[in-house]
Amino acid sequence: MAAAVRTGDHVTAGAGCAARAAVAARATVRKACADAAIHFDVAGAVAGARAEALPLGELALEELPTSANGTSRIALDDVERRVRRRHIAHAGSVLLAERLRDTRVFRVGGLGKIDQLRVHAPIPEPRTIYCSGANYKKHVVDLIVAHQDQPETRGMTLEQKRAWGMQLMDERAASGTPFVFIKPQSSVTGPFDPIIVPHDAKKPDWELELAVVIGRRARRVPRNQALEYVAGYTVVNDVTLREKVFRRKTDSPELGMDFAMSKGAPSFLPMGPYLVPAAFAGDPQQLRLTLKLNGKVMQDEETSDMIFTVARLVEYLSASVELRPGDVICTGSPAGNGMHYGRFIQDGDVLEGSITGPATDLGTQRNPCVLEAS
Repeated sequence: MAAAVRTGDHVTAGAGCAARAAVAARATVRKACADAAIHFDVAGAVAGARAEALPLGELALEELPTSANGTSRIALDDVERRVRRRHIAHAGSVLLAERLRDTRVFRVGGLGKIDQLRVHAPIPEPRTIYCSGANYKKHVVDLIVAHQDQPETRGMTLEQKRAWGMQLMDERAASGTPFVFIKPQSSVTGPFDPIIVPHDAKKPDWELELAVVIGRRARRVPRNQALEYVAGYTVVNDVTLREKVFRRKTDSPELGMDFAMSKGAPSFLPMGPYLVPAAFAGDPQQLRLTLKLNGKVMQDEETSDMIFTVARLVEYLSASVELRPGDVICTGSPAGNGMHYGRFIQDGDVLEGSITGPATDLGTQRNPCVLEAS
């Protein structure tokens, strides 16, 4: 698990925070890890971690040298080993911060009080953010029902629309292909940072998603090997302005959807809190996504409802582009968006998104929603 902690103009790896904290209060590190049911081997790794500072924006994932002919010599084990070493230390520092936050007096290596540190996205500046649209069966059916002006569904009852939609999804899973678009890097924000709602937004909506972080260069990867190129998983919320998804009827509607305008605002991709290495995450198709709006569950679905699996998405993307370490694939959002309820994000709302599974817990992000000043 990982969460970057940034101060000033650098991202200070959790390893550094943990190492300096351990010098001052190793016993406290022991207690924090023990209280959180973490094996003491983790505490030992935290206590012995090497202090280091990463330049702003440097990724925790690193490429290994290439061979003379330019081909990649990146080994998954090497990437995972680096990710694991840093992220075990990160987990210790985050646990330490969480356990000691209420004291408001403990200091970490001269950086200041714990409650003055900010937890940033585990991949604060991804290389490329790929998003799989309409990738959960029930979600797509909800969208079909919500968009009343589609010619194919005019005159249908609600039950007929749902049946027609499920038939489409079954056909798409069997013989179709994923729909992928790109989200700007500048939309990424931390797991506890505010979501800034544009002052002119009419239908801001939530989309909790499982995000896949690539750990190796991937080009034309077969499906049965695709998960070997995944470094880890994290939580994201693909915040969307529904009223801007489709172009206006008076402004070249034939151009279709406009995701840059509807999904690209700053803070529209909260990420984290943890990056869990793939080796510890288990089957990505056996995870549960849960989103709460002001404490009320709005989304609650398993990744088994995906139309295209994580492995299929990696296969599909790598057939057309070269995936690189630090790329992020957002795998789509399940049913339960605001469009379904007719209830959209409002000033003062709090969104909490978590992803869990039989073998892992990717953590919970908690983002207050704040209306942008006009």
